Formats: sequence, C-alpha cells, structure tokens
Amino acid sequence: MKSILWFTVGVAAGFAVAHQVNRTAQGREFFEGIDAKARAFGRAVAEGYHAREAELRAAEDH
Repeated sequence: MKSILWFTVGVAAGFAVAHQVNRTAQGREFFEGIDAKARAFGRAVAEGYHAREAELRAAEDH
C-alpha cells in the first residue's frame, strides 16, 4: 500500500514539474521534439503492422 502511495506522489510530482517546464520556450521545444518522435514511432509501428498484415493475408490467399 505504501508503494502505491509513493508511486502516485511521484506521478503527481512529475506532472507538476512537466507543467512548469512546459511554460518556458525551451520546455515547449523539448516536449514538441518528444511528441514528434513519439508520433513518428507510432506511425512506424502502424505501418509495420499493416505491412505484415498484408503479407499474411496474401500468403493466406495462396
């Protein structure tokens, strides 16, 4: 139970710090860079998934 409390406190503190950092120009630039990389990663995963799905469907048809 104690570890859940500390985890929650840590998450809340992390959000508070991130909010303060995001108020600065450098902070916004930092988070925009992270967001762009996360979106690119998500697109790559989705493209890979769809490509593999197409391969499996093509193999299934033969």
